[in-house]
Amino acid sequence: MIKDVAFCEKWEAQTVLSQPADFQQNLRLVEAMYEHARLLGVFPPANRLEGLDDKIRLARRINFLPDLAAHELETLLTPGPSPRDRM
Repeated sequence: MIKDVAFCEKWEAQTVLSQPADFQQNLRLVEAMYEHARLLGVFPPANRLEGLDDKIRLARRINFLPDLAAHELETLLTPGPSPRDRM
């Protein structure tokens, strides 16, 4: 939790945002974090398929949200009994 928000925003404006992004430095950081996680034994996971079914279910829900929203809008715009009337 950031306790001194003003200091953090000032530091961010002076330091982080004033410097252009350096792809090579970012790549080195990612590789170092990967190596650190590997040395700790937390990456790669023992069972690579663990949680895959949850991720697939979430992806399906996210990908079908626009279709469901369009279908619901279409249902709302068509004349006829409301969903409350059907109960």
